[in-house]
Amino acid sequence: MTQLNGGVVPPVCTPLTPERELDVASLERLAAYLIEAGVHGLFVTGSTGEVAYLPDNVRRQALEVVAGVAAGQVPVLAGVIDTTTPRVIDQALAAKAAGADALVATAPFYAPTHPTEFPGHFRDIRAAVDLPLVAYDIPVSVGHKLPTEVVAELAADKTLAGLKDSSGDLDGLRAVLACVPAGFLCYSGSETNADLGLFSGAHGLVPGIGNVDPHGYVRLYEAAARQDWDTARAEQARLRRLFQLIYVGDGRIGRYSSAIGAFKEGLVLRGVIADATTSKPMIPLNDAERAAVRRHLDEAGLL
Repeated sequence: MTQLNGGVVPPVCTPLTPERELDVASLERLAAYLIEAGVHGLFVTGSTGEVAYLPDNVRRQALEVVAGVAAGQVPVLAGVIDTTTPRVIDQALAAKAAGADALVATAPFYAPTHPTEFPGHFRDIRAAVDLPLVAYDIPVSVGHKLPTEVVAELAADKTLAGLKDSSGDLDGLRAVLACVPAGFLCYSGSETNADLGLFSGAHGLVPGIGNVDPHGYVRLYEAAARQDWDTARAEQARLRRLFQLIYVGDGRIGRYSSAIGAFKEGLVLRGVIADATTSKPMIPLNDAERAAVRRHLDEAGLL
C-alpha cells in the first residue's frame, strides 16, 4: 500500500465516450499526465469525477484503471461516496478490491442524520475495511458541516487519517489543524484559496482544476513548502483567473454542469482526453461556452 503524504492530489475527472461508457484510453492518459506533472496522489471518484452519477461498475472500473497506471508511484484515494453507512461500506470493500490505497467518505446524506451519528458512521467504515480513511467535509452537497470536535475525536482514536476540507471555511480548517494530532493530514479542497490553506498549515491540496493545470498547483505547493509566499501568491492569482472558466455556462445550465463540462473541455483542448461528454442529466457546453473555455486556457498560458 502506498503511503499518504499530503501534497497535490487532484480529484481525477472521469472521461466518458459519447455513448457514456468509460473512456479507458483517455483515463489512462489523464492519470499518466497528472503523475508526470509531479502530483503526489490521485483521488478517483470524487465530486469532480462525477461520483454521484456513475454506475457502480464504472466507479470500480475507473479505480482499477487509475490504480493500474499509478502502480505504486503515488497513492490512489477512492471516493466511497454514498448515502448511508452500509452502502458506503459496500463501496469501500469494492474500492479496496480494485486497488485503492485509501478511502474518502462523507457523512451520511439524504437520510436524515444528526452530527451525533457521524462518529459511528466513520468508525464502522474504518472497522469494516482496513485502509486509511479520509473524511470529506462538503456541506454544500451533504447538508452538514463536519463539526471540529467530531474530526478531532476521530483523529485522536485513529479512525480518520485525514480530512478533505471543501467547506470553504478557512477558519474552520484552522480550528481542525489546531486540535488534531501529528500525522493527521488536512487537505484544502479550495482552488482559489489554496495558498491561504497551505499558509494556515494544510498538508495538501485537492483542486478540481488541477486536472487542467496540475503543474500550476505543483508549483504553488512547492513554493509554499519552501515558504516562498510571494511566488505562491502569484501562482494562486493566475490559477484563480483560470478557475473562472467554471462559470462559462452560468445562467443557461447548472454550476456543476458548467464546471465539469469546462474541466473536460479544457482537457480536450490540452490533448489529454478525447471527448468532453458529461454524465446525464448534465447539459453539455455549447459552442460559445467551449470557445470561452479556450480563451481562459489561452490567457493562462496553457495553449
